[in-house]
Amino acid sequence: MNIIDPHLHLFNLHEGEYSWLQPDHPPFWSDKQQICKNFGVDDLQLPEPLQLSGLVHIEAGFNNAAPWLEIAWLESHLKDHCFRSIACADLTLSTAAFSTQLNQLEQHTSVAGIRHILDEDAAQLLTRPQVIHNLQQLAEREWIFECQYPLTDTLATRELEALLEVHPLQIIINHAGFPPKAPDTHRQWQENLQRLSDYPSVSVKASGWEMQSRHYQPAQISDTLNRLLEIFGERRVMLASNFPLCLFSTGYADLWKQYQQLQLPEEVLQLLCHDNARRLYRLGD
Repeated sequence: MNIIDPHLHLFNLHEGEYSWLQPDHPPFWSDKQQICKNFGVDDLQLPEPLQLSGLVHIEAGFNNAAPWLEIAWLESHLKDHCFRSIACADLTLSTAAFSTQLNQLEQHTSVAGIRHILDEDAAQLLTRPQVIHNLQQLAEREWIFECQYPLTDTLATRELEALLEVHPLQIIINHAGFPPKAPDTHRQWQENLQRLSDYPSVSVKASGWEMQSRHYQPAQISDTLNRLLEIFGERRVMLASNFPLCLFSTGYADLWKQYQQLQLPEEVLQLLCHDNARRLYRLGD
């Protein structure tokens, strides 16, 4: 089976900054040193009959002030591979500065969109007119916005809804919106997912399990995935690795083997592990 991994990171510590990987910078994970090293495409090994036929690289803090430098390195490192890249971009920039940044990124053929990590600042950022205006610039260019924040944040979700009512921005929710365990907040997560699923331009990636618990159980993946499929349907959900952060909990090959063991029809697994990513990120176009 061919796999397209739509959410992973490669590190070149010789050329990039990656300040977030340094021990004196957040996040202050006790095991962060485990991933503070170079990771390249050769580290993405899958066992037969699985084969990595494409990937989507998500910005990894190479140089946030000049994000095109990361893209240039990627296009050199991955020149013989089928891939798309999601660049870092600062949504708080002025209209002119943001447009200049997008123009610079547009010179690189692999770029499919941008990510500005919202996380706990999502509601505050998404109520800022400048941020909304810059997201509208993305919509006009038909670029993807990789949207990373906890879907328990109802205010942020309402702001996204207001934007989507006017501009059909292509949004891909990262890490399943961080599904919580507590029943009350889990219900809130589900309700906000349901609201965003009403917009056809919104899709979701299931990954980042280790971000919530280094000792997550396979049942958590299965339960979350079943709920995502129930809400978004089979054509707007993707499975991804979040490599190398997945290594906090399991190996790259082991994670994809775990996905293959989910109780899903073969045709649905094909959509989640390959076809949806190929379509949504326009891989092979």
